Amino acid sequence: MTRIMHEKIESIYKQVIARNPGESEFHQAVKEVLDTLGPVLVKHPEYAEQKIIERICEPERQIIFRVPWVDDKNEVQINRGFRVQFNSALGPYKGGLRFHESVYLGIIKFLGFEQIFKNALTGLPIGGGKGGSDFDPKGKSDHEIMRFCQSFMTELHRHIGEYTDVPAGDIGVGGREIGYLFGQYKRLTNRYESGVLTGKGLCYGGSKVRTEATGYGAVFFVDEMLKTRKESFEGKTCVVSGSGNVAIYTIEKIHELGGRVVALSDSGGVIYHEKGIDLELVQQLKEVERRRIKDYCAYHKDAVYREKGNIWEIPCQVAMPSATQNELNGKDAQILVKNGLLAIGEGANMPTTPEGVKVFIDSGILYGPGKAANAGGVATSALEMQQNASRDSWNFEYTEERLRNIMKNIHTDVMTAADEYGSPGNYVTGANIAGFKKVANAMLAMGII
Repeated sequence: MTRIMHEKIESIYKQVIARNPGESEFHQAVKEVLDTLGPVLVKHPEYAEQKIIERICEPERQIIFRVPWVDDKNEVQINRGFRVQFNSALGPYKGGLRFHESVYLGIIKFLGFEQIFKNALTGLPIGGGKGGSDFDPKGKSDHEIMRFCQSFMTELHRHIGEYTDVPAGDIGVGGREIGYLFGQYKRLTNRYESGVLTGKGLCYGGSKVRTEATGYGAVFFVDEMLKTRKESFEGKTCVVSGSGNVAIYTIEKIHELGGRVVALSDSGGVIYHEKGIDLELVQQLKEVERRRIKDYCAYHKDAVYREKGNIWEIPCQVAMPSATQNELNGKDAQILVKNGLLAIGEGANMPTTPEGVKVFIDSGILYGPGKAANAGGVATSALEMQQNASRDSWNFEYTEERLRNIMKNIHTDVMTAADEYGSPGNYVTGANIAGFKKVANAMLAMGII
């Protein structure tokens, strides 16, 4: 990269920080992408001339709104809602809703920015967006969650639609919440617009494999990475952080492919079970009874619960961070490498800090960044949109095969871009460039809008 191009990119990054103060996660996501784009701007000066990067870094629309609701004690509660419609060059905005107490504008913008490139990598006609609220569903009754979702959608419905913006689930937003949100949208608009939300229940327009898609897709992507070194999941010891939807179906697919997951986690601590995690029990505890994973040890006396433990200290050959952003730091990465790590696939969005990413790349570890590895969820959401548009429903096997092929194609595109721009085997560079070029070319074609 030329000195002038380096200075140009550094100037753009400083502008992003100045225009978006205090949004550290967004700054981190932007820097991670910008640091890889120098060779692209050298080869395609038209991107710089038309200020494609500056335009991509500025959301097309940011919506913040009040969400009042009444709890079971008949007390009024106030939360804040967000929807950032980041980029629609490739299609309607597409991205999940996150309900968690940590949510603020910077989190939503980081997630939406990542979503632009992730969605582009799928090869499907969807743009990038994200939304959510600082509402935390934990400990709330079904009626409280319903009232909150209805209030949230009362404002959000003005800004979404199957040809405009199509939300889905994320942390804190599963099938229950999507159902309440869709019901309120239908009530307010007097339209049965199935394609306005994805992640719906199978009884009202949902897609088979959507629940499993992010976890399955991450495993498919890591399997493709392992094949480049003539390896597979067979016989590999694995750890999966988190214990939500993504983690559960990551474990399921790893077990199907012959791997053995020995640890998982939640915000309270870590379960280590040397014989292998009992997935049926985890699903019962988390999906049915909504309990904490520490209760796992009541059923398996040979399992160990480590309160506030560090899952990355457990030796493994494959690691799948599937909880939340920045959960794996540089020190954790060093421990994993020392303990014999071969590959890591990010089921969560930006779960590894920049220091951790550097350790993995410098050590020659197969490192699958989230925008590539966890694209299976949004890919299957787009498949759900296809089924809704055609009033059709596909079987599980067909949809899973579509997902597998999409993840395989993403891997190929990422590797090809990395090779073309002088970073063979670097999945971070390859994912950023492959996704960026698809969006950039569409933006050039549409003019200055």
